[in-house]
Amino acid sequence: MRRLILALAGASFALPLLAQSHMDMMATHWKTAATYTLAIADQMPAENYSFKPVPEEMSFAEQLVHIARANAYMFGVLTGDKFTEAPPKELTKENVTKYVRDSFDWTTAELAKITPEEMQKSYPMEDHQMSGHEVLMLAWNHTTHHRGQLIVYLRLKGIKPTDYKF
Repeated sequence: MRRLILALAGASFALPLLAQSHMDMMATHWKTAATYTLAIADQMPAENYSFKPVPEEMSFAEQLVHIARANAYMFGVLTGDKFTEAPPKELTKENVTKYVRDSFDWTTAELAKITPEEMQKSYPMEDHQMSGHEVLMLAWNHTTHHRGQLIVYLRLKGIKPTDYKF
């Protein structure tokens, strides 16, 4: 019994350190997601930012703006802050990549402010409640999904996408 009490006491001191280590890891990999998304954005020539593989799909530029807006929304739910930059009216490569870069800069700064306790809280998201961890996973999965579409757009234009580095 004494060993169990000592183990539990030790765990109570270690948990905050593990939680912070987890947050640091997430911040590192969010920056990787940002870098890779922007590398994909940079590969598409400016004249192809309006490219759609089929009329029903978003254009390359619209996909990027969608990623940025969705991430800003999800991180705003977690922190209560708002990304105040408006999406570009003119979807040029320069305007869109600036907006995406600014959005990732903002979300990266917001992620650094999120506490392990906030990650455990419940947030209203998509008609139900999600933990902070789930909201971040949704942001990651959403970014990955739409970036995957961007990779297909590059391939359709005969461009080999840059290699992903984790």
